[in-house]
Parts: sequence; structure tokens; C-alpha cells
Amino acid sequence: MKVIVTAYCFFLISTITFAQGTYKRTMKLMGSRFDITVIADSQIQADGFIDQAVSEIERIERLISSWDANSQTSLINRNAGIKPVVVDKELYHLIERAIGISKLTQGAFDISYASMDKIWKFDGSMTEKPTDSEISESVVKVGYQNIILNKEETSVFLKLAGMKIGFGAIGKGYAADKAKDLLKQRGVKAGIINASGDMNTWGFQTTGETWKIAITNPLNKDKVFAMLPVDNRAIVTSGNYEKFVKFDNIRYSHIIDPRTGYPSTGIISVSVLAPKAELADALATSIFVMGKDVGLNFVNQLETIDCIIINESGEIFYSDKIQPKQ
Repeated sequence: MKVIVTAYCFFLISTITFAQGTYKRTMKLMGSRFDITVIADSQIQADGFIDQAVSEIERIERLISSWDANSQTSLINRNAGIKPVVVDKELYHLIERAIGISKLTQGAFDISYASMDKIWKFDGSMTEKPTDSEISESVVKVGYQNIILNKEETSVFLKLAGMKIGFGAIGKGYAADKAKDLLKQRGVKAGIINASGDMNTWGFQTTGETWKIAITNPLNKDKVFAMLPVDNRAIVTSGNYEKFVKFDNIRYSHIIDPRTGYPSTGIISVSVLAPKAELADALATSIFVMGKDVGLNFVNQLETIDCIIINESGEIFYSDKIQPKQ
């Protein structure tokens, strides 16, 4: 199904007005805005739950951060081309799942993107496009095939000297998943973890209704053109409506194809619904790289995944299983 809109637009994720018994806190975690919402019996109980979720997110950050010199991720990167690094099972399995997504998307998603030379600038400082040879050279150390896992030792080895991994494309989603899991274990029957637009929901509102996601036009944020029920699922949006460069009348997104080094073109926003925010996070980036036609065909073959794509002309495309309520 296709809907035409007259202006470029992107998705802002918002929920309907909270009912009594719903408590929310906003804070900065992992360098981004997090909104944690829980349904609880009192403010004191809600604060206790949210504090536990915050501690869990901070724990995840210490594990996966490539900025923290003491993290296991940094240790893996420092030993690239030198030796394998034994890591916690949690990090090992996260990397293992990331490689699985790389295989599923034929390399459109790749945590070794962190090895890429930063030749594209999206801060307004670029005056000319990099040469083809510079672009090709920028990705010579990128390639999930060079991440070697040893299951018995839970070790990770990056084959190429100077190679790096990073979790920028799935880290917030994974943290949202883990915070949700912890709160459910603690007895929180419903809530939302919003990690800067990476949203994970469970349970129902105090009214008994499913949580609903409003999809809005940024040029008219008071106007909702679709409402999507999100029942124990995650929704993640990737967009290039702010970070892009333009050469020869072509708009190049800050989301770069790790296989080629060229920025993606043609799409300004992708939203993915999936059972886990980690997966939705990875697939949103992948679909951006794949392009509209390949991306929709890819999603339509996946049983539990849905997506919404906006192209540069402002057209909105839905995967087959989505029935938006206008």
C-alpha cells in the first residue's frame, strides 16, 4: 500500500496520554535520551523499578562501549590482528547474533563498520565528494567474515590489524531489551523503554488498551497520519532527514553501506517493528542500505517483522502485514 504526502517527513515516536498509575522518567544514558515508563501502584514503587532499569542500562554500556578503554569491546579492538580476547558470554552472544544478522542481510548490517575510515562528513564541512578510490579504500578493514568466534572459549578475534567493532547500530536497542526483561522479571506488568526512538513495549495501558504509536509529519507535528498498536513489540526508526550531504543533486545519507563505503540514497526514513529492539535496530539500518524495493521484499519474507519506508519524494510505503489506522 502506498500513500502520497506533499512534504518530506519522518517518524516521531510518541504515545497517547498516560493514565493514572503510569509513571515516566526522562534521563540521559548511553549518550542519548531515554524515557522509561512503567505502570506501578505508586511513585515510590515506580522509582524503584526505574532505578533498576537505569542500573541495567549502565551495565550494558560498560560492557559494549567502544569509548570506554576498560570495556571488553575496547579490549577486542586493541587486540585486532594480535590475539583472541575471552569475553563474557553475554557479549559473545551479542556479537554472534550480530554476525547472524550480517549473514541474513548479506552484509548490509555489519558491526565492523567501526573500522571504516571517516571520509564522509555530515557536519557541513564537506565541499567535494570523495574519489571512488578513496571510498573503496575506506572499507578495506570492514567485513564481518573477519570476526572469528571461538564458542568453547567464548573468545573474539578480529583478523585484521586496525579492525574494530562497534554497537552504535544495535546498542541502544539491546539495552532497551535488557531493561524490559529485567522489569518484567521484577513484576512490572506493563511499560515502555524509549531509547532515543528505539521503543520497546510490553503489557497494556491501565485502560486495558494496547500501547499505540503515533506516526507524525515533522513539518506538522500535531497531525498524525497513522496510529499503530504495538503489542509487546519494539519499533525503531532510522532517518537521514538531518544528517546528509548533497553532491550532483544526489542526497547522501549518514547511513553508509559497509560493503561499499557509499552512503545510502533514495530513502529518508525507515521504521521497523520486531519482537526485539536489538533486531529492529539492526534491520532499520539494513533496510536503509538495501533501498526501498529490496528492503520491502526482504521484510515481506520475514514472519514477525514489519516496516514503513519514506522515500525522498515523500511517498510512504508499508510492508504487506501492516494495516495502518488512518
